[in-house]
Amino acid sequence: MALFARNPGGAPANAMAMAARLGRKTAFIGKVGDDDFGRFLVASVAAAGVDVSGMVKTREAPTTLAFVQLDENGDRSFSFYRRPGADICLRADEVKKELLEDCAIFHFGSVSLTDEPCRGATLESAGAAKRAGALVSFDPNYRPPLWGDEQRAKREMLAALPLADLVKVSGEEMALLTGETDPRAGAEKLASRGAVLVAVTLGPRGSFYRTERANGFVPARRVEAVDTTGAGDAFWGALLSRICGKTRERLRAVPASEWESAFAFANAAGTLTVTKAGAIPAMPSLREVEAFAAG
Repeated sequence: MALFARNPGGAPANAMAMAARLGRKTAFIGKVGDDDFGRFLVASVAAAGVDVSGMVKTREAPTTLAFVQLDENGDRSFSFYRRPGADICLRADEVKKELLEDCAIFHFGSVSLTDEPCRGATLESAGAAKRAGALVSFDPNYRPPLWGDEQRAKREMLAALPLADLVKVSGEEMALLTGETDPRAGAEKLASRGAVLVAVTLGPRGSFYRTERANGFVPARRVEAVDTTGAGDAFWGALLSRICGKTRERLRAVPASEWESAFAFANAAGTLTVTKAGAIPAMPSLREVEAFAAG
């Protein structure tokens, strides 16, 4: 008999929780059901140090659930209960505008692009944050069961890329969006759509970065994986915590040595996350990340 544990998570919330663990002020915008799962998520995200004033509760749909099954290597597969789900019901007029006007980085993923009205709310919010001076971060975070049609998913994700200053993809997502398997070639194609930084996560191998001035691989240390859920989000939350406060112009001037240090730090956060079960509960502390990165 298979048993499932209740763990809080969701890609953007995971990334914000990681940044909060590292001392950054973060907030989450989203919609949950007015049910036990929704209340659990709001409480868990708040306990992680994330501002939840932008989270909306509804009775029109239940909280979306993701069931994660792990194989012997800690790699996961997903099944979703989301037709309908509260998250896709978020409307643009429900978004707390103050959060968009007062943020240094606005981060979104493609899970909120699968259906209306959440798709429109997400893109409108990203545009508003950018006009207010924020950097926009985008993680395609492709989950095939939520799209059904791979080509539609690719079109929607490519259409969102011009909004992004910062892009994070897995190797598989890079191949889907660019047709390239080599990180240098794939990152170059993604950057051509406007991003000042492209990051490609490569699992236990580490990561690759590309800016106008520098690019390169940054290896990760090997560990025994328990659960890979949230590792990429932890990586990205840690990297955003290092980028926060910089403008596009300042990011263009960052030398390779600083990027390598930042990516080593982010790799450490992602690697530590796979050594524990769950997503948000597995996020390491600043002291743990610094010690691991230095070791």
